[in-house]
Amino acid sequence: MDEMEEELKCPVCGSFYREPIILPCSHNICLACARNILVQTPDAESPQSSRASGSAVSDYDYLDLDKMSLYSEADSGYGSYGGFVSAPTTPCQKSPNGVRVFPPAVPQPAPPQHLLPQPGSLPPIPRNSCITCPQCHRSLILDDRGLRGFPKNRVLEGVVDRYQQSKAAALKCQLCEKSPKEATVMCEQCDVFYCDPCRLRCHPPRGPLAKHRLVPPAQGRISRRASPRKISTCTEHELENLSMYCVQCKTPVCYQCLEEGKHGTHEVKALGAMWKLHKGQLSQALNGLSDRATEAKEFLVQLRNMVQHIQENGVEFEACLVAQCDALIDALNRRKAQLLARVNKEHEHKLKVVRDQISHCTVKLRQTTGLMEYCLEVIKENDPSGFLQISDALIRRVHMTESQWGKGTLTPRMTSDFDLTLDSGPLLQTIHQLDFVQMKVPAAPMLQLEECCTQNNSATLSWKQPPLSTITVDGYILELDDGNGGPFREVYVGTETICTVDGLHFNSTYKSRVKAFNASGVGQYSKTLIMQTSEIAWFTFDPASAHPDIVFSNDNLTVSCNSYDDRVVMGNSAFSRGVHYWEITVDRYDNHPDPAFGIARSDVLKDVMLGKDDKAWAMYVDNNRSWFMHNNSHTNRTDGGITKGSSIGVLLDFTRGILIFLINDEQQGPVAFEGLEGVYYPAISLNRNVQVTLHTGLPIPDFYTPGEADPTSSVC
Repeated sequence: MDEMEEELKCPVCGSFYREPIILPCSHNICLACARNILVQTPDAESPQSSRASGSAVSDYDYLDLDKMSLYSEADSGYGSYGGFVSAPTTPCQKSPNGVRVFPPAVPQPAPPQHLLPQPGSLPPIPRNSCITCPQCHRSLILDDRGLRGFPKNRVLEGVVDRYQQSKAAALKCQLCEKSPKEATVMCEQCDVFYCDPCRLRCHPPRGPLAKHRLVPPAQGRISRRASPRKISTCTEHELENLSMYCVQCKTPVCYQCLEEGKHGTHEVKALGAMWKLHKGQLSQALNGLSDRATEAKEFLVQLRNMVQHIQENGVEFEACLVAQCDALIDALNRRKAQLLARVNKEHEHKLKVVRDQISHCTVKLRQTTGLMEYCLEVIKENDPSGFLQISDALIRRVHMTESQWGKGTLTPRMTSDFDLTLDSGPLLQTIHQLDFVQMKVPAAPMLQLEECCTQNNSATLSWKQPPLSTITVDGYILELDDGNGGPFREVYVGTETICTVDGLHFNSTYKSRVKAFNASGVGQYSKTLIMQTSEIAWFTFDPASAHPDIVFSNDNLTVSCNSYDDRVVMGNSAFSRGVHYWEITVDRYDNHPDPAFGIARSDVLKDVMLGKDDKAWAMYVDNNRSWFMHNNSHTNRTDGGITKGSSIGVLLDFTRGILIFLINDEQQGPVAFEGLEGVYYPAISLNRNVQVTLHTGLPIPDFYTPGEADPTSSVC
């Protein structure tokens, strides 16, 4: 009941309603608060005020214009429709609920004697006072009766009283002899409050007492103190009881109102009947509101669970992020160690080269210096013959030693600079661009059943991502089984969310499913949808695959030819399973041509008679006889030809793998072909002397019994 408390508080004072009255806008207000927010208006007898009163009828027809008239809906003063605008000149105050409260208007000259308050009645209301609803801000001008013209809300007053009683001090047990304990239950039948020990001792749940209803003490107090039904009196005729309900004005009235007042011509109904009717309507409306409240509670539970999941996922995601960053730091440290090793290696290499060069030059310089000192000592000798014996050799040694110090010998073999530069720019840029990307696979798509359907031997499927899914989807994969309980196979991969699959088997049940994928991987499958193709094949001739000389009419059911040579046209549906039967009627037959009828592969030749190549199985017929032909092999000549009006039937039975022809409902010759497997299209060939019409969706002939090899056989 705590949630109801706000409904029981006045929007002006913020406290529980005291003597609430009902404004014409259906909102409630305390009687004392209503006096506090009254504002005095200009003289009601002024022309502008008169126009304002008269103009309110068309805008708010629910107002009782005998009691008051609409003045404005603004909450910052009020204005009339006649053009006058005025604002209160008295300072305003704020109520606990934030509603502006105007002090009583400045007293006006004394009203007539008959309007003076009587003992025990309300204080006088200034003439031409205006009240603004604190909730919807509609302003209303009071008539001479003032606030007494508003009905009292006795129901609300009673609810407030019961609610305050239920919040009173704790109820005591009525059977405790000394120091009564706090009551825990109340028996509605016994009308007694019990504590737990007294309930077990005096009101055991057995025998006749087992059927008694025990309720909480607060609820028991409310039901116990519910006030009896009061008889209401009319606000205009205080001595008359309210006994009728005016349907047009939507207010209770008395008999005197019907005889003398404005309600005499209005539709009225019994007060009790309307009371029960409106109670029923309110109960019915509460049922719908209760359902919404239940849904709201469940939604709040869902949101609270989401809060917990968000917190858990946040902690998990944060830990994952820290782990990923730590992994990047570890990888950078490992790369750092590798680069430092390379620098150290280069450092050691440079030192070794320089040190080796220093050692080599040192040895060579020592040898050169020794040779120079030796030569200087030789030059000091005064023995010419002895000098000449060794001078040539010394001169050669000096020149050879000098040549050894030639170009490059005194050049460093290694520079002191390190020719290595760390290219960290791309890595720094990558680090700066490091951000979150969609790393999860897509959720399972939802098949839109209202858009999925089958037509003939085609199936159309439509799907979408779940409404709350924000994961990026790069495409979808649609899978179907073989229509006979076999494995699934991919039939579509792409970005579209609707796909039509043609060329399915007739009279077959297919299972379909779809899944989404992105750069992170492939998501879960959707729910499996079972679809049934048509039992009977309805097809027409196919303009897309026909020879250009073929002429189509009658919605592609009738064909003829512009050429004297035979041209081939096929049907737009293929067969690979079941039993199929169709007929062709001859509409025109001139000069005894040889049209051919049968089946063919999709790559059959279109500019020769049907059956000339190995892609067709046919019967060609003239006006006297017929032949079967496949791969230009003519067999089984049979008497009996065709004329205008003849019908040619084609019976294709995959359960036995055979093809049979009929002319005018009679089988023409033996079984034409056997061992048929694979995919075949209905086909014919004709020239300009023939025009035929196709008929599909026919039952198989009565003389023929389909084979039992395939339980999914279809008749078409």
